[in-house]
Amino acid sequence: MKFRPLHDRVVIKRVEEDTKTKGGIIIPENAQEKPMQGDVIAAGPGARDKLGKIVPPGVKAGDRVLFGKWSGTEVKIDDTEYLIMNEADIMGIVDVAAGSKKAAA
Repeated sequence: MKFRPLHDRVVIKRVEEDTKTKGGIIIPENAQEKPMQGDVIAAGPGARDKLGKIVPPGVKAGDRVLFGKWSGTEVKIDDTEYLIMNEADIMGIVDVAAGSKKAAA
């Protein structure tokens, strides 16, 4: 099934985080917090401004974003869990390439 969000809604798949701490301790699944980062799977065409013109969203499919802990609505499509939220609930785009350069240095 294909899903296309409407207006300024965005479909996000959460990024899976490590189940181990830096010290090697394994965190049980029920003690883990849900990650606040995810990859944008799809974005709607955008919201309308006061004049009725469509304003395109600032995110696109493939972007990694940071969002609030309680943002969005969880849905299950084809046995995969996604979050659907308004673009306004997204705090920013995470630059994955810059993070990997920093870790390598």
